[in-house]
Amino acid sequence: MEYVIGFAIALVVGLTGVGAGSITAPVLMLFFGLSPVDSVGTALVFAAVIKVAVVPIYLARRQVNYRILALLCAGGIPGVIAGFYLLGLLDARKQQSTLFLLLGLTIVIMALMNVIKSLREVHPKAGKDRSGWIPAIAAAIGTEVGFSSAGAGALGSVVLLSLTMMPAAQVVGTDMAFGLVTSVIGGGFHFGAGHYQAGLLIKLIVGGLAGALVGASLSSIVPARALRVALSAWLVIVGAQLCWRAFESGRQPVGAHATVLRR
Repeated sequence: MEYVIGFAIALVVGLTGVGAGSITAPVLMLFFGLSPVDSVGTALVFAAVIKVAVVPIYLARRQVNYRILALLCAGGIPGVIAGFYLLGLLDARKQQSTLFLLLGLTIVIMALMNVIKSLREVHPKAGKDRSGWIPAIAAAIGTEVGFSSAGAGALGSVVLLSLTMMPAAQVVGTDMAFGLVTSVIGGGFHFGAGHYQAGLLIKLIVGGLAGALVGASLSSIVPARALRVALSAWLVIVGAQLCWRAFESGRQPVGAHATVLRR
């Protein structure tokens, strides 16, 4: 089952550009019983490996704007490190319900942003280049990535569409490269701290590498917008379930939190 899930998530990433982290983390929490911290760490390492396989395709197509990527990294790299330490501060049994709530709300917001992005018919014609705002906004996105593993794919492209005059294809490629950088750094910190489940991670990666290559190959013929909207609707439901899990967890005595997490 883990191989199939890894394949399916990576297939969607290759087809739509939706971030692997925003899909993987809630699946690991809800269906495999991982703690929020281990789910985020496992999701980020998985996302990094998948994007390593996909990003070279965008580089070969010359769909990455290196100046904009540098601006994204200037804010995003410090942000993802800050997100990692913020998650560490909240990693206490008494605060598990808070983590579930914050992560659930994050997933819902990211999914809704994906819907907004998907329903846009054309690239908005900005009156001028406002890329000077990118580092500050990327810092917030990076913090979200380090904290929840979600954000780069959902918000990054919306920001680039709004603040730059890049064509849509270059927006996707640049955002994917930014997602790779944040996933590698965030995943590295979480991996070093032991925030991952090794056996599950290996199985996800094995299935994911095949899925990423298939998705990238099919991206030119599959209607990505419809798939992205459907996936985002599903993520809204998943995020709502995490919020409900926070409510359930908050009602339990302190000693019962671990039992809630293992359900």
